Amino acid sequence: MVTNERPLRSDARRNRAKLLDVAERVFAEKGTSASTEEVARRAGVGIGTVFRHFPTKGDLLEAVFVARLRRLADEADRLAESADPGEAFFTFFAQMVRSAPEKNALSEALAAAGVDVTETASPIKDAFRTSVSTLLERAQRAGAVRADIGFAEVITLLVSASHGAEHSFTAPDVQSRALAVVLDGLRPRTGG
Repeated sequence: MVTNERPLRSDARRNRAKLLDVAERVFAEKGTSASTEEVARRAGVGIGTVFRHFPTKGDLLEAVFVARLRRLADEADRLAESADPGEAFFTFFAQMVRSAPEKNALSEALAAAGVDVTETASPIKDAFRTSVSTLLERAQRAGAVRADIGFAEVITLLVSASHGAEHSFTAPDVQSRALAVVLDGLRPRTGG
């Protein structure tokens, strides 16, 4: 896992953040086989700058993966402050499903490089679980999500819906309707 042992200067922090942002966009557009040279070029820095921050491409992919998970946890925290807890929960769920192909590609590239993705995610895993659980609990208190649904069910449904969306060769409207069915299954049952 990529760690910096000494604090970075402010310009180095900015370069690192910019590299992560650009790398995520490059990998999303061109796949994880895109070169570090492409990342450097699009970030407007030399390849040496990339390698100072990320000695290997695997380190860069790992850092992008962790930054993505951290952003998702931060987004869940932001949405948890929403005035409509149900809408916040369902928005987050849909965003997770729609962003799954890029996340899964990063996971697969890391696994192919011999990186333990579970261990890589461990620094942010607890924060992510807390953030999603807070979203879920607020939505349940508001009556928008069934009370018998827990974090484990939410993650199981997220993974299933994400893989379905990623591997489906159907039209986008079919994918949207399939996601709507999953979301409807999370809503409280009504009489009838």
